[in-house]
Amino acid sequence: MKLLEALNVGPVTLPNRLAVPAMVTRLSGEDGRVNDDVVDRYVRYAEGNVGLIVVEASSVHGGKSGPLLRVSDDEFIPGLRQLTSACHAASDSKVFLQIIHFLKIARSGWREKVSEVDAERLEELPELFTSAALRAQEAGFDGVELHMAHAYTLSSLLSRHNRRSDKYGRTLENRLRLPSKVLRTVRARVDPSFGVAVRFDADESIRRGYSVLEAGQMAVRFAELGAGYVSLSAGGKFEDAVHREGKPLYPYTGYSGDRCMPGDTYVDGANSWMAEAVKSTLRSHGCDTPVLATGKIGSAQLAEDLLQRGVCDIVGMARALLADPYLLKKFREGREDETVRCIYCNVCKSLDENFNTVVCYLWPKDAIQAPRPDEQSQVPIRWPENLEPLTASAEAGQIRLKWTRPEGPAVGFDVLRSEDLGPYERLTSCTRASQLDDSVLRGRSYRYRVVPYDESGRRGVPSNIVEIELGPDDADEAMALEDVDVSL
Repeated sequence: MKLLEALNVGPVTLPNRLAVPAMVTRLSGEDGRVNDDVVDRYVRYAEGNVGLIVVEASSVHGGKSGPLLRVSDDEFIPGLRQLTSACHAASDSKVFLQIIHFLKIARSGWREKVSEVDAERLEELPELFTSAALRAQEAGFDGVELHMAHAYTLSSLLSRHNRRSDKYGRTLENRLRLPSKVLRTVRARVDPSFGVAVRFDADESIRRGYSVLEAGQMAVRFAELGAGYVSLSAGGKFEDAVHREGKPLYPYTGYSGDRCMPGDTYVDGANSWMAEAVKSTLRSHGCDTPVLATGKIGSAQLAEDLLQRGVCDIVGMARALLADPYLLKKFREGREDETVRCIYCNVCKSLDENFNTVVCYLWPKDAIQAPRPDEQSQVPIRWPENLEPLTASAEAGQIRLKWTRPEGPAVGFDVLRSEDLGPYERLTSCTRASQLDDSVLRGRSYRYRVVPYDESGRRGVPSNIVEIELGPDDADEAMALEDVDVSL
């Protein structure tokens, strides 16, 4: 399978083609240092055999950054080394550090814009990034990823909204000038065996922003300057962010934020067309630099499909691997049905927005880390005897499902639905014992059943099946089916 094949990204060889892109964890304190919780978060990805682990954005400069990691001084090296040592001890996963520079923001909604920054200050960026990369190298990382996406300084320079009148604004060449110099300088100063990659937006997803036509040209430039891979994101901009009174502007609250982290209403692989377009431009210019695609890619099957079709070379899963860091390991061992599958509810995004520790809605209550598979209970999950636990009722334009919680260590439920006697597909997953289906239509019939799972994703026996037929009028009827084979 292509997903399990090794891949060279510059001087670094990934053991497989699954990556966890950088995600803010909010596990660090205000001091920006690595702690045990931070280490535990990333070790799980290594234990899950993820090929490329990109550690969350770490500040290259000394300003206030809240509970985010920092690599702006040598004092942060020991903690970062603890993190890389733990990951490398767990598996052959490669570990990159994403390094970032950002401008000032305030609770009033004010933000410093790249057009307002003195050229002399911007010209400090190559040295700031290079110093941070050298610290990451000393700390044992396999490479760094230069953060040029979303709302941050290098991304703002690349943006079509960068209207600076000097040599760093307006035209494509001018907008690329400083980001290119950052990449060129870092690549020249780190060890040849150390990886250097770039993450940037393939589509700004804002009015009059750039899209894949310019992104393709940017990718070619980064490839020519030695980027080991280009990782593609979208949106996440300040330009359309919604300001909340008393809160700093959060760049993922507008439409561009939706495109950055597509929620449950978007199709799977929502941004894969961007990766395909950028990769096409790279190849047409003779560049074989690997392309990393992201954006609601939630299963190994979808990842394999994208790789087989040549859409990308590496698949990035952020929220899906947050939900279950052992997704690939389970897939490799033929236990994919034990995966805790992300439902893209974006609770994790909301936690980040409110400066809370980022966890997954599907984890056990109060957990700050994903459960390990070897922590699974051997106690079976059983539905109560002599009871059909699942019931359904039709309401105005929706169907309400309720079920009795089973005996045993169930922490979540897959809700499966069949439409007009078609195959069952997962409608969603949840931790509560009820679900409202608001996507039904009149004139159709729906069957449901619920499958419980424990902390490690081990599934229990499916519930009974219930069926609802939505007629052309209000004569909806719910009935529990008897004598139906409920085995999966």
